[in-house]
Amino acid sequence: MNLDYDLVVIGGGSGGLVVASASAQLKAKVALVEKDRLGGDCLWYGCVPSKALIQTGRVAYALKQSSRFGIHTSDQKVDFAQVMSYVQQVISQIEPQDSPTRFTSLGVEVIFGSGEFSDSNTFVVNDRKLKARAFVIATGSRPAIPAIAGLSEAGYLTNEQIFSLSQLPPSLAVIGGGPIGCELGQTLYRLGSKVTIIHSQSQILPREDPEAAEILERQFRQEGINILKNTQIERVELVEGQKRLHTKSSTIDVAEILVATGRSPNLESLNLNAARVAFDAKGIQVNQKLQTTNPKIYACGDVIGGYQFTHVASHEATVVIKNALFFPVNKIDYRVIPWATFTDPEIARVGLTETEARQRYGQDIYVLKHAFTDVDRAQTEGATLGFCKIITRSNGKILGAQLVGTSAGELISEIVLAMSKGLKVADLTGIHIYPTLGEVNSKAALSFTKQKYARNLRLQGYLRQFFNWRRRLG
Repeated sequence: MNLDYDLVVIGGGSGGLVVASASAQLKAKVALVEKDRLGGDCLWYGCVPSKALIQTGRVAYALKQSSRFGIHTSDQKVDFAQVMSYVQQVISQIEPQDSPTRFTSLGVEVIFGSGEFSDSNTFVVNDRKLKARAFVIATGSRPAIPAIAGLSEAGYLTNEQIFSLSQLPPSLAVIGGGPIGCELGQTLYRLGSKVTIIHSQSQILPREDPEAAEILERQFRQEGINILKNTQIERVELVEGQKRLHTKSSTIDVAEILVATGRSPNLESLNLNAARVAFDAKGIQVNQKLQTTNPKIYACGDVIGGYQFTHVASHEATVVIKNALFFPVNKIDYRVIPWATFTDPEIARVGLTETEARQRYGQDIYVLKHAFTDVDRAQTEGATLGFCKIITRSNGKILGAQLVGTSAGELISEIVLAMSKGLKVADLTGIHIYPTLGEVNSKAALSFTKQKYARNLRLQGYLRQFFNWRRRLG
């Protein structure tokens, strides 16, 4: 069979772009199919615009709090249209990295249009039949919309519309207390919106350490954000131009609703059955080599469920490239996957939480915790909220870590590196620049030695005898 391409990549988001770019640079013949714009959710509706918007909220909050440093400001005004202009400017500055021009220059054939599989060896787009030695599905995900009576009729926003607003909603109900809901809820509150976060579970950010989530919740409430936990919305209606949310115990009237209740994979239009690719509501089923049930079709990123992060999609893409272009022998490694929620304070995690570690290893764990209040640089910056918690086994093996505080997303990288290289927690106690926030890691790690010593009563007895003997000798 005469094949058109070595690889056809379906989806121009984070995972698909990494696969297409690297494959073309390896001199493979590659087609990249995208129905909208290259860059995916991360560039247009996710990581890039959200972090730009979060920065504007942090600046606004810093000005509001500046009197604690002896700097007094007055008549603070938020020009929301200008705020959103800044967000779009940041997108424009990063977009060329993901532009069709760049990928064409690398040798990728970029094809815009919606397509589907006609059989297990053919993808059809714009009436063109694309045949390749291998295919990669990287179509990403979209916001999952809960089945709430009246929600569609009343109208709502998701992360796909929020960055196109020209006016700040005076009041906002955020449905969902996960990362997107918490990040955008806090930011829009700081920019001037009255925000209520409505969460169905007992803990916001339920995947995080309960202590870390509690610190963030306290910060939210201190700032003035209303949080309703263990709360289900029964229905929504329009009342005199306001959107009224009904719960079992109360009603909430707001100008706008932001839905942040998770993600759904983009796979309905691909005709996967024709390609003999198995899938379910969570996404496309893949093995450890990221092959689907059709071994010549691979998938990566949000469309396979699992860890839905840009950096994980890129990590998966590196495995797909090796297997799809060469020989399918490489397996994905999810043992050390970090992530961060960019609230203020930030929350970052890698590996097991304390609860998960205790469930798996029982008493054979050490919990090493150090607060930012005991880090001098945090004191100088007035950023003492939070802690570093490292979980290890008795042999010093690092099982996981949770940081909550300023720059937690940056600080956890040191621990991620140690875990990925198989280093012991004692290796984190090496010299750190003073004064830096990074000392929180080394000081937490140092408590491992202290705890080991405190548990070793025999060693304490030997040392006591040793020093008694030394004193007698003079």
